[in-house]
Amino acid sequence: MSSDAAYIDRFLEMMAAESGASANTLAAYRSDLEQASIHSMGKLFMADKKALLDIAHAWRDLKNSSLSRKSSALRRFFGFLVEEGFREDDPSNALPRPASQRGLPKILSHLEIAKLFETIAEKLASPNSRPNDVRLSALLELLYGSGLRATELVSLPRKSLASDRPFLIITGKGGKERLVPISDRARQAVAAWSDLVPVEEKYLFPSRTGHISRIRLFQIIKELAAQSGLNPSKISPHVLRHAFATHLLEGGADLRALQTLLGHSDISTTQIYTHVDSARLVELVNKRHPLGQNEFGEKFRRNFPR
Repeated sequence: MSSDAAYIDRFLEMMAAESGASANTLAAYRSDLEQASIHSMGKLFMADKKALLDIAHAWRDLKNSSLSRKSSALRRFFGFLVEEGFREDDPSNALPRPASQRGLPKILSHLEIAKLFETIAEKLASPNSRPNDVRLSALLELLYGSGLRATELVSLPRKSLASDRPFLIITGKGGKERLVPISDRARQAVAAWSDLVPVEEKYLFPSRTGHISRIRLFQIIKELAAQSGLNPSKISPHVLRHAFATHLLEGGADLRALQTLLGHSDISTTQIYTHVDSARLVELVNKRHPLGQNEFGEKFRRNFPR
């Protein structure tokens, strides 16, 4: 892609599919982004902090509500570009701060993830199992087991996973490659699906026009959520990528290793996942610290009442 229009379209496609944004919200985002694009001479996707400061200066007379909305639109746009690997840095810190900051990533519990896999296992064990159930298994294994981006997943070449190596080679923006480990169960799921894909197909997850779209992937995952008794609005391919990252970090993964696995050029992008440690640390203190132990804690409370 080489124009703002293409990036804006991809961003809005993500907003519609993943966030369930309304038509009015999408129209407002498009208007804000296209105005910023005009100010940037059609090169908004390449804008640096200085360019965004110029845009912010042009907005100086706007009402706070309008300024907040426009800044939020640009922040989410640049966050999308970084997350999808279209650029390495996020310059949006140069923008005026919205009144309410962007929330933390949605989180799925281990139990919720287990429900998704249980539903797939039931589908595969059913006498009425279909090829699409095998495809669903491969998709979920790669989303949650390897943390692939939606775009990376749907565009995987058919021969991207070799039987003699436990990893994928993902090619990102600018031809940059990264190794993504694949678990044994994911390799088995992908191999089972690959056997059902015609040898002449270019992509691992083909469609009539090439490969399945991001929109279709979102729909597939939300359908699985509903069948698993989970709220579909809470789950998307991107949320499964978040789950991959947060659950690895909970298990003791190193932040630098996680940065490599996710394909983040800047570790500050990865650091948002450290929020999961807060709940774990509170639980750790309550359970393991002497003040949290029954006998010691009770003695302490008697001697040092509030």
